[in-house]
Amino acid sequence: MHDRADKQELVLSQIIHSLGERDFSGYDLRGMNFSAIDLSGVNFTGADLRYANLTGAILQKVKLDKANLSKAILREACMDEASFREANLTDADLRQASLCGAKLSGVNLCRSNLMSASLCDTNLQKANLNQAQLVEASLIEANLFQANLQQAKLCGANLLEANLNQADLTNANLAWANLTQANLKEANLQQTNLRNANLDQAIMPDGRIKRVQIFCFS
Repeated sequence: MHDRADKQELVLSQIIHSLGERDFSGYDLRGMNFSAIDLSGVNFTGADLRYANLTGAILQKVKLDKANLSKAILREACMDEASFREANLTDADLRQASLCGAKLSGVNLCRSNLMSASLCDTNLQKANLNQAQLVEASLIEANLFQANLQQAKLCGANLLEANLNQADLTNANLAWANLTQANLKEANLQQTNLRNANLDQAIMPDGRIKRVQIFCFS
């Protein structure tokens, strides 16, 4: 325990006081506490951050490609324009986190909690979001091409103009979701719950554009 505390103090000192590039690629940072710390621009490529506490941390433009963040706590963290290519975020807590413009292609977010998270203009191409919690998440203009969203919970999520081309939404829950102008071409909607979802002008799996008529009563 003492060794881990010393290691954390050393790492934090290097991050906070470094004036040059802060490179921690490949580091073993399991269980470290980085809550509310500004880590902008740090290179964590391939680092082991399992169980790390990054609650409220600032991770703008951070490199986390192929990093292991399984069961990490990233609640309310600001990760705009960060890079998570092929990273492992299984069972991670990302509630109310901001990932706008982030690069998450090929990322593993299986069973992760992204409730009320901001993922506007985020690249989630071929991401694994199996059983992920995305209730009331904002995915405006997000790229979910060929993403695995099987059994994902997207109740009330905002998917305005999102790209869901060839995405797998088998058994996903999209009740009350906003799919206005979303691209669902060739998407798998087998047993998908679309109750009360807004599909106005959405491109459906068969390539047709859905037209929702709005009736006005006087």
